[in-house]
Amino acid sequence: MPASPPRPASLRRLWALAALLVGGLGAGCAPDLSPLATDAPSLPESFSATRSSETSEIAGWPDLFGSPELSALSRAAAQGNLDIAAATARIRQADGVAQTVGAALFPDLSGSQGASRSLSPGTLRTQSAPFTRTATNSFSLGLSASYIVDLFGRERLLAETARADALAALFDRETVALASTASVANLYFQLLAAQDRRRFAIDNTRTAEQVLDAIRARADVGTANALDLAQQEGVVAAQRASIPALDQSIAQNRNLIAVLTGATPDSIAISGGSLRTLRTPKVQPGLPATLLTRRPDVAAFEVRLGAERANVEAARRAFLPTITLTASGSLQSGVLRNLLKPDALASSLAQGLTQPIFDGGALSGKLRQAEGREIEMLQDYRKAILTSLSDVENSLIAVEQSTRHENLQAKVVETARRAQSITAERLREGTIDVVTLLNTQLTLFQAQDQLTQIRLQRFQAYVGLFQALGGGWSRPAMANAMAETP
Repeated sequence: MPASPPRPASLRRLWALAALLVGGLGAGCAPDLSPLATDAPSLPESFSATRSSETSEIAGWPDLFGSPELSALSRAAAQGNLDIAAATARIRQADGVAQTVGAALFPDLSGSQGASRSLSPGTLRTQSAPFTRTATNSFSLGLSASYIVDLFGRERLLAETARADALAALFDRETVALASTASVANLYFQLLAAQDRRRFAIDNTRTAEQVLDAIRARADVGTANALDLAQQEGVVAAQRASIPALDQSIAQNRNLIAVLTGATPDSIAISGGSLRTLRTPKVQPGLPATLLTRRPDVAAFEVRLGAERANVEAARRAFLPTITLTASGSLQSGVLRNLLKPDALASSLAQGLTQPIFDGGALSGKLRQAEGREIEMLQDYRKAILTSLSDVENSLIAVEQSTRHENLQAKVVETARRAQSITAERLREGTIDVVTLLNTQLTLFQAQDQLTQIRLQRFQAYVGLFQALGGGWSRPAMANAMAETP
């Protein structure tokens, strides 16, 4: 028999009983329901390293470098990276927890069925023969329901907390995806830099060999000595010796990129190229600090802070009464053909109210624990904001200074190349000594190598900037995620 809903008068009596119990607890057991005094730091209007009011659109940031291969590798990492796959699995786990906790808002309905047959010995009915055994059948169908009346919203708050944890897991996945994409870009730039340095080493080896041939020609006619020859041979050997280390760096970076894309090293082909062929992203000055709202790690802290606040409210409402409604109905019969007849019906309906009176301070302790977690999460959220501000400022400085450094180093390379060309010509004319040529060669070789490393730092600074700004994770995407999360 289905349970009938409580009458209004019954509800009024329940509320009156709840108020009486809560009022009789005394001041020592009643929780302080006033909210904690918590706040978060406000964002500045713009970053101090920029000056104009224009903003930059940085969605799809790996494409801004103008490398189709880098764009393809970034997409491959987004689809095949195992860290992202693990983070996606954690979203599924959090969704399951949210579904489990949210189930408390709905009635619990369960059914049962049973059939049994028992045989009683005849010796229990009489003391003398003949003895006759008795067989007894029992058939039953049952239906039971229970429901916790969420008068004070505690179960709803717990469900909101679980949903917030699921949403935070989604933002955690985006944080992992952003870090994976940044790692792919940095490794790819390191591979290009190693290829550039290798080309310089080969070119420098060829140049050094040409000078060595010139010195040998001078030695044949007696205008150069064995020391001059040995010194130039050392320059050639040093340039040749630098190539294996660069080959190793190229191969290892390729293997690391393969792992980030979820592929085996032998199943991926990366051509590479040169840092000089990349396009410099256009980041306009005046980036507003509100761009930090696109950072998934900041969003995750924000969501978790809200979840902890809901936990505090749920812990406070645990002091209030809990009302449970239960109902059960069953059909029982000793004969199967009578099981579905009205006379086989049995039912029960009950309601219970539970009010904590004395628990040794357990509820107060849980409330203090929840409040402590909320305060801790608030400090972590504040730190996340300050850290993100610092990350962007530092990245903007790195972009500016590495660009300036590269321009100055390019002038050094140009000057060193002109000096080396002049000394090589004068060596063939016999107007300078070999020591001067050796110095100009080493200066040029070192300047070229350093220029490549500085150029690498500039591109990595851009990667750091995009990562600090949250990459292509936009606020509308966050809003959609919040709306779609159950």
